[in-house]
Amino acid sequence: MKFEDLKVWQRSIDFTYTIHELTRDFPSEEKFILTSQIKRAADSIALNIAEGSTGQSNPEFAKFLGYAVRSAIEVVTCLHIGKRRGLVNETQFKELYNELTIIIKMTQALRKSINKQR
Repeated sequence: MKFEDLKVWQRSIDFTYTIHELTRDFPSEEKFILTSQIKRAADSIALNIAEGSTGQSNPEFAKFLGYAVRSAIEVVTCLHIGKRRGLVNETQFKELYNELTIIIKMTQALRKSINKQR
């Protein structure tokens, strides 16, 4: 399976750009704190999908998809923190939260289909 063909990977890559753009407005004091954390977690979604899909067994791929879901949950938590700190407004929060919900559901569906192939 070529990971670039996976819609969830494509969507995750788009999401990393959205997070990158969001964090451009964060204050410099957040550069090594929340900015770094949310960007690494967002990147990890796509990275884990790619890494797990390449030359791995189905159980191993399913494990990496689990990591991708955990990274998405980490981004959700960062968004909550950003919102409380006044760095993420309500509209941004809702849009990003909704996108993450879709990515998580897509990842879980892929994981379920991989598990059925065992």
